[in-house]
Amino acid sequence: MNRSSRFDSNNALDAAFKERETPAMENDAAGPVHLRRIDPSQNMRRFYTLAIQPTLFGDASVIRNWGRIGTNGQSMMETFDSEDDAVTASVKLQRAKRRRGYRPCDPA
Repeated sequence: MNRSSRFDSNNALDAAFKERETPAMENDAAGPVHLRRIDPSQNMRRFYTLAIQPTLFGDASVIRNWGRIGTNGQSMMETFDSEDDAVTASVKLQRAKRRRGYRPCDPA
């Protein structure tokens, strides 16, 4: 264990960014949204997942994952300057998917 003051844990880089983090980034209640659309008449079994995650540079990203249930699907990440912009984009995407027939997954 290195006890040199130069490498002390109180001098960690994370401490400098602690003040810049927003409460929503620390809040786990704003977790990922899982939607799915199942229509047996069209042989359709799709999923859509949205999550907001902070980036290393203090921005926020909306991470989307979609595809057929049972596959890994495709992913896309969109980065925004602020978390508010990311939340707005996420809500907009959720609304669009719900209009297309996607519904929240039942809790297991």
